[in-house]
Amino acid sequence: MTYSHFDLVVIGGGPSGYATALTAAAADLNVALIERDRLGGTCLHRGCIPAKELLETASVHRTVSQAGQFGIVTAAPTVDFSAAQDRKQAVVDRLFKGVTNLVGSKNIELFTGTGHLTSDRQIAVQLGDGTEQVLTGDSIVLAAGSQSKTLSGFEIDGTTILASDDVLAMTELPTSAAVIGGGAIGCEFASMLADLGTEVTILEAADRLVPGADADIAKALQRSFKKRGIKSLTGVTANGHSPQSEGTILKLNDGAELAVQKVIVCVGRRPYTDHLQLAETSVEVDEKGFVQVDEFCRTNLDGVYAVGDLIATPQLAHVGFAEAMLVVSDIIGEPRDPINYSKVPWSIYCHPEIAYAGLSEEQAKAAGYEISVAQHRFVGNARAVIHNETEGMVKLVAERQKNGKAGKLLGVHLIGPWATEQLGQGYLAINRDIEINEIAEFIQPHPTLSELFGEAALELAGRTLHG
Repeated sequence: MTYSHFDLVVIGGGPSGYATALTAAAADLNVALIERDRLGGTCLHRGCIPAKELLETASVHRTVSQAGQFGIVTAAPTVDFSAAQDRKQAVVDRLFKGVTNLVGSKNIELFTGTGHLTSDRQIAVQLGDGTEQVLTGDSIVLAAGSQSKTLSGFEIDGTTILASDDVLAMTELPTSAAVIGGGAIGCEFASMLADLGTEVTILEAADRLVPGADADIAKALQRSFKKRGIKSLTGVTANGHSPQSEGTILKLNDGAELAVQKVIVCVGRRPYTDHLQLAETSVEVDEKGFVQVDEFCRTNLDGVYAVGDLIATPQLAHVGFAEAMLVVSDIIGEPRDPINYSKVPWSIYCHPEIAYAGLSEEQAKAAGYEISVAQHRFVGNARAVIHNETEGMVKLVAERQKNGKAGKLLGVHLIGPWATEQLGQGYLAINRDIEINEIAEFIQPHPTLSELFGEAALELAGRTLHG
């Protein structure tokens, strides 16, 4: 057994973990990074990136299917999903090589193995060759990530009952599928499969899809899905299933049954604390398995931090990046404000895309704000018409001042073409408490999709241009 000391030891090489290591290395810290699989974590290998690549395949299929409307005459497209999977893997491999080379070029020592925190604040690493190495650090960051939650009565078999990993590894498309869970992941899978020819039904226990989004955005998504043949059953749960020779029959809580070839379980993710052996330490963990931290991601154990999906903050890679930078700033004594999690950007890459930041209309009212709301639809936007992507809208929620005029922007909510790429200026305005009158003075290039944000701001300022 060998011992090594570092300024910082990071357990986990996913987005929050490698971002912590890279940020610390840039601050001239000597860093150890422990990863038992491959750098990039779930996001790169079994989550964000492969899912979005397959959604791009669906987008290309949709575009080619509409080519005739643009005067491009072509035969109806067919899907070779195994080729799509090959491209997906090529994208993942390229990005993996990039992050591996980046980490290798810094003052970071990579340990391939499984690490856990010991009672005396050391890190024991079981290496791939069966040996053990003990690491110590002036600071320690836990960044072990998360794994898919399971659902009672729907044990994952990788054949009929699938987790997200299984969907992303399929080489053939199912003829029909039930997606249990209508959150971001469930809606992305449903959208991708439907575009490529699968008959899809979403089962969501809440009263609407994407429960975290603004109600008007969620309703617009459900309407759009219905037009595309995606069935959305809300307020519904699945209480088991009866396997058949080809697929299975789901039993729903309202007494109905649903026969499908595949069932995709998308009921969220849980922190992956299993191998960290935190029960042997004094690090506090809540009843759901999340590591307890303060506003600077510090655990109750001096010098030990936790970031990313291990803590009860939005399970988003970009939030993990922000937490990584926050932690390193705290370690080196650099002033930085805590993260305001109520204002982080959210992006859902189904078709049509959804993006939002800040308070929804319901949340703003519940917080006691008097509000003003503006909605503008893409149907009248020139760029959207050119792209033949006119579904959706921009909705702004602003504080209403005592004089009746709109004050600061509280929330921005988009559904429509490239919504995830349009969120930036709204996110910035919310996080800098910019007044609506100031936002209304922003010059929006024409013709662009982002003009709709400007139109909504102009309406709230009482100076609408095209409204």
